[in-house]
Amino acid sequence: MYLKVDSLEKRYGAFDPSVSNLSFSLAQGELLGLLGPSGCGKTTTLRMISGMVAATSGRILVGGHDVTGLPTYRRNMGVMFQSYALFPHMTVAENVAFGLEMRKHSKHEIAKRVESALAMVRLNGVGDRKPRQLSGGQQQRVALARALVFEPDILLLDEPLSNLDAKLRDDMRNEIREIQQRLRMTTIFVTHDQTEAMAICDRIVVMNKGRLEQIGTPHEIYETPATPMVADFVGRINRLKGTWRSDGAIDINGSMTIRASRPGARGAPVLVMVRPHRIGLVASGSAIPSAEHENVLAGTIRQVTYIGDTLQYSVEAAGARILVEKATTSAGDPFQSGAEVLLHWSEQDTLTFAADGER
Repeated sequence: MYLKVDSLEKRYGAFDPSVSNLSFSLAQGELLGLLGPSGCGKTTTLRMISGMVAATSGRILVGGHDVTGLPTYRRNMGVMFQSYALFPHMTVAENVAFGLEMRKHSKHEIAKRVESALAMVRLNGVGDRKPRQLSGGQQQRVALARALVFEPDILLLDEPLSNLDAKLRDDMRNEIREIQQRLRMTTIFVTHDQTEAMAICDRIVVMNKGRLEQIGTPHEIYETPATPMVADFVGRINRLKGTWRSDGAIDINGSMTIRASRPGARGAPVLVMVRPHRIGLVASGSAIPSAEHENVLAGTIRQVTYIGDTLQYSVEAAGARILVEKATTSAGDPFQSGAEVLLHWSEQDTLTFAADGER
């Protein structure tokens, strides 16, 4: 592994650690996401890796070399900040050149590299403009060019898309991934947006309260979450509380029974979680498609929400509100508020966790 974070911890005085016993590694050319809610320690971790914040304990290794005690300028890492941090009095070219000038490159080399970096991010011909003359997306490209221009060993991106509108965010997300793959740049991407992380990262580290909850590919994180926090944070989820029965089924509120692919201990409380888009919906009294190994709950639609490509149904069932998501069609909404329906989903799509293990 090219970059290794080993038992990293950061404490501020007597307070609980901002980052605690954090360990992960990534291969050369890999894009790793640090994902989690605000305040979970993502940016602190990134700043410790870059050298901007000193670690209280633990080690950071790059290519087998311990860089934990090295200053930022000796780590050869490019950093792109959430705010872009462009110098307003400098031109675009001067902003991109700044790091090269600090490293004492020749004027000829600087001009050559700046031109190449701006071309890489599709900003040819704007080198003489000031940041205020650029759009938000263009300013972001300038910040990316500045992080890449000195050919860093590792690229660190701290919430780089949070200041952009939704459409531009999607475009820039894809552009960052394309550049990263073309350069085979080892990259850490900090975000609280699970869609961003799932879309472009090779693997994802999910953090919560300064600790690692799970690390895996986007598919592993989404389909086999290790904890309720991961299941809840990565994608929308429904929650039901129940109790394991002796026959391996789950009793929900003493009125309905469902099954999961992996039964638990008899009498133990269980937290059941199901993705909204994995739940089928048919009119009450209708046959259930592929009824074998399907869980079925009777319910009543209480609210219908149209959001363009998706219809969201809020269904009252088993003493709870369950969200169901379906793709829209040109024929319109097949169910109205108040309709009696049957919810059904596969045992394989039934995630279960010990109820006392929830964080």
